[in-house]
Amino acid sequence: MQEKLKYEGKCLFCGKTFAKAGINRHLITHLNEKNNAEGISFLIKVETNPRWGKTPYFLSLWVDGEATLKQLDRFLRDIWLECCGHMSAFRYKAAGNPTMNFHSLLKSIAQPRVSTGEFGEISLKNKAKDIFCPNLKLDYEYDFGSSTELEISVVDLFPYKADQKIVLLSRNETPEIMCDICGKVPATQICSVCMYEEESLFCDKCAKKHAKECEDFADYASMPVVNSPRMGVCAYEGGSIDTERDRVFVLKE
Repeated sequence: MQEKLKYEGKCLFCGKTFAKAGINRHLITHLNEKNNAEGISFLIKVETNPRWGKTPYFLSLWVDGEATLKQLDRFLRDIWLECCGHMSAFRYKAAGNPTMNFHSLLKSIAQPRVSTGEFGEISLKNKAKDIFCPNLKLDYEYDFGSSTELEISVVDLFPYKADQKIVLLSRNETPEIMCDICGKVPATQICSVCMYEEESLFCDKCAKKHAKECEDFADYASMPVVNSPRMGVCAYEGGSIDTERDRVFVLKE
């Protein structure tokens, strides 16, 4: 049985490690010290949808107001999701009301120019400054078949531009995922067929044993362990952003 996973990440600015619950408060102290050109930018938190339970995965992103949802969508795909070019969507969280009384949420941003599509999806053409405001939460879904569902929370806004359209300020450190069989070394492979059972994560040695018991694993179901909530789903094998943390956990000697 897996031990409790750690929920922590490093700060881009100072390199210190903080628990998931406190990392964004720390990041705000650094962002308040910035002296960038006048504009608007946002600190947002991205994590798995709470209805799926707690996971160690999270991203803290600094998003410029001029960045589009299409650019954010591309970033999320590149760091966590992209496998087969599936469709994706941003949606307001209020069930049955795609505009969720949005005007009442905007206190320090200009009036919104928001366009929505079928099923309440927010157009990817919209800019962050037209959508985001403090305390706003959005749902994001990648792949409408084998879905990966995320929640995006706007933590704070700042009266200046971000350094880039989207800046990765923190990401959860590589989870300490150990082999389900021997429990002695980190898991390197996951069985996408058995992944909802007690034994589905294996080190290289134990993976060979599982391959003898599970024909699907030997045939197609062996997937790499990666630092993403999409691990083991569809054909996902890892991202192209922050690849240093998108790897198997390494035991300290």
